[in-house]
Amino acid sequence: MARQKAQPSAPGPDPAPVSLWERLERPAPAPRTTLTPQKIAAAGIRIADTEGIDAVTMRRLATELGVAPMAAYRYVSGKSDLLDLMTDAVYADLKPADDIENWRDVLRTGALRNREIVLRHPWLIQISSPQVLRALTPNRIAAAERALSSLDGLGLDIDAMMAVVGTVNCYVHGAVSAECAHYLLMQEEGWTTNDDLRTAFAPQMRYLMDTGRYPTYHRYLHDGIHKDDPLWRFETGLDSVLDGIAARMGI
Repeated sequence: MARQKAQPSAPGPDPAPVSLWERLERPAPAPRTTLTPQKIAAAGIRIADTEGIDAVTMRRLATELGVAPMAAYRYVSGKSDLLDLMTDAVYADLKPADDIENWRDVLRTGALRNREIVLRHPWLIQISSPQVLRALTPNRIAAAERALSSLDGLGLDIDAMMAVVGTVNCYVHGAVSAECAHYLLMQEEGWTTNDDLRTAFAPQMRYLMDTGRYPTYHRYLHDGIHKDDPLWRFETGLDSVLDGIAARMGI
């Protein structure tokens, strides 16, 4: 009796991709360790800080590190992984002091530190949104965990807690994006002070104010004393957001 040929088994589902962070927890052995994730992230950050985020490529990274072009691929699979690694590194300082427990102090301190980080590394604005892109890194998730845990036990459900954290993050992202755009414009135009900016826009502003259609804005231009104090504006807006959260949520 002839033997029947075994039928090929149906292909199974593709294995789930392994995340960057899981790979870094158990890196493959190498004969020598000239590179580390920390060195790779630091090199990428140096390039982005000095030359802009568009200059960050795997080839440029290899040149900065003085290694073969393929060497960094043992740790990162491409530019997307590299940007995640850089993001995680710069957000390592986001964690507030251990002695800060009150929800408002935790969220306020985190917001101020977030602003400082982005102003040091404005390329973060180009690759991040307040809640989604580049958020799934250990240090950013740890910051979210810290913020959420500060709200735990105050009578809010978990959805309301996340909404509070997301609202503060959205304020920070929007306010700092505007601040970075201001500095970028000044840099592109070669202006060194806000007086240079005001001089450049004086003809347009003078015409608009002379129409008499914007009396309150005109009063701000004449009487405002914090026009050149971005930290005051940021903190005032932040405190207004936190006041609103406290009133709305009863915490």
